[in-house]
Amino acid sequence: MENPDNIPVSAQITDHQIEHSQSFWTKYIFSTDHKVIAKQFLFSGIFWALIGGAASMVIRLQLGFPTMNLGWLRPVLGKWISDGGKLDPSMYLGLVTMHGAIMMFFVLTAGLSGTFSNLLIPLQIGARDMASGFMNMLSYWFFFAASVVLFSSFFLQTGPAMGGWTVYPPLSAMPQAISGSGMGMSLYLLSFALFVISTLLGSINYITTVINLRTRGMSFNRLPLTIWSFLITAVIGLMSFPVLLSAFLLLFMDRSFGTSFFLSDIYINGQALPNVGGSPILYQHLFWFLGHPEVYIIFLPALGLTSDIIATNSRKPIFGYRAMIASMMAIMFLSFIVWAHHMFVTGMNPFLGSVFMFLTLIIAVPSAVKGFNYITTLWRGNIIFTPAMLFSIGMVSFLFSGGVTGAILGNSALDIQLHDTYFVVAHFHLIMGSASFFGMMAGIYHWFPKMFGRMMNRTLGQIHFWITFVGVYMTFIPMHYLGIAGFPRRYYAFTSYDFTTKFVDMNAFISAAAILTFIAQFIFLFNFIKSIFLGKKASLNPWNSNTLEWTTPLLPGHGNWPGKIPFVYRWPYDYSKPGAEQDFIPQNIPYSQTPGSNFPHENELISTQEPLITNFVTKEKH
Repeated sequence: MENPDNIPVSAQITDHQIEHSQSFWTKYIFSTDHKVIAKQFLFSGIFWALIGGAASMVIRLQLGFPTMNLGWLRPVLGKWISDGGKLDPSMYLGLVTMHGAIMMFFVLTAGLSGTFSNLLIPLQIGARDMASGFMNMLSYWFFFAASVVLFSSFFLQTGPAMGGWTVYPPLSAMPQAISGSGMGMSLYLLSFALFVISTLLGSINYITTVINLRTRGMSFNRLPLTIWSFLITAVIGLMSFPVLLSAFLLLFMDRSFGTSFFLSDIYINGQALPNVGGSPILYQHLFWFLGHPEVYIIFLPALGLTSDIIATNSRKPIFGYRAMIASMMAIMFLSFIVWAHHMFVTGMNPFLGSVFMFLTLIIAVPSAVKGFNYITTLWRGNIIFTPAMLFSIGMVSFLFSGGVTGAILGNSALDIQLHDTYFVVAHFHLIMGSASFFGMMAGIYHWFPKMFGRMMNRTLGQIHFWITFVGVYMTFIPMHYLGIAGFPRRYYAFTSYDFTTKFVDMNAFISAAAILTFIAQFIFLFNFIKSIFLGKKASLNPWNSNTLEWTTPLLPGHGNWPGKIPFVYRWPYDYSKPGAEQDFIPQNIPYSQTPGSNFPHENELISTQEPLITNFVTKEKH
């Protein structure tokens, strides 16, 4: 069939052709519809957030109240709670390991990027679905398999992986080193192999869809910043996750086949192991080559969601659209050449350390550009304080407060003193964990009507924000002082030395704030579940937004638009345009319909757009 206008295949397929009789299994379980798959990632991410959050609560109970009797946790943790009600130190390390892995990968990577990349990419670029619905389905089910494998490790008699979420060798490479280095570590590595496959399948699909399936008129300079962030995130994931897979494969071989990639000169009980020639530092290089891009795999989607939400609820065009894109591209490039700032204390050549220090400080520049552009967009805007907007502003706050401490840790001389202390824990929980979590929450509140056709309760959303926002700062700001005092991370208790006992009250305060913050998430959970079934029915465009997802039916079927896919005539940020009848102009409104608000160069576009569209419609009828 001829396609002289080079119309994307997805735009030629009608909704009638796509919507067909489906069973429950093919429609809701093994679905190829990107919107259903987005919900699957979202529900899985919420489940894992509860598991990871619960693990952190046990950690904070142990640190804040080391003399507390935790016998009431025995029905959950079993033998890992002693008869005296004390948490086993090995299981404490296991909880630290699983909390970090779950929140980093299963919540803030799969839950955030998997949900919103799937939901928004086809809807915002004007596509019927992803480039490959089958590959998209496989992406989720590989993630589900990874989840099952990791979750099952909690039920092993020897416990889950207990090597820290970075699973550094030699502790992770020797099954006899600690109970969690046995089967728990093997399941951890298998789970992440499946997770990487899921991520690669998703990344290939996202990149292909954005490049090839944009609707007519949707040029790259008209893409919402959300789509730019998803595209750049997918490129980072595609280039970095294979390196993590190689590191875990070599680690698995050291564990199971007697190789010596990461082991050398190891003695256990006076007996030398046969492994010779390996280097645990090699593992760190491979891990952190993924580990630092992973920060932006988590962070960039949150920045993209925040960009659209801030512009929409400020009723202003986003400030510095091209600068925002350039800053994300700069972050993508720089994220691959700063990994060794995690390794300043490994004994690297000081000159090499200075190179990585310089590059690390440089990466703060594009991040600062984004922060500046957010503030300028907010400046003198007609701000609407929806829950999504509040969480977006909170994310910008963490971008600055966490970024300042990042500049401190990027200095090698200072990092040597602060490395592996609670200063590091505070920094990455603010800049990455909390900021990305707030971006995810903002996205859920904002696009909930598109996912479920109903509105979440605004008052409950605002209460959820304020408790969480205050609780996060009450939790992590004091940790900076603990780190400066020299408190090391991952320690079981701080009661053995005189200088640590002085900070018992501060640890108790941090734990109380963390528990309060965790409890606040059940306000969201109640609001989320109740609103799915009983929430107020949403209008087609409840936020008066410009992007294409709000031109679909309230709950779009498989194919998104029942008729033709809309054409795109303008960029997505025409808010409060002088001379316009309303304070928003959707992307599918031609310039010929808005003569009073057009700029001179936009009037010139009318003569080029109209004949093109008329020609296309005529050929489509024939």
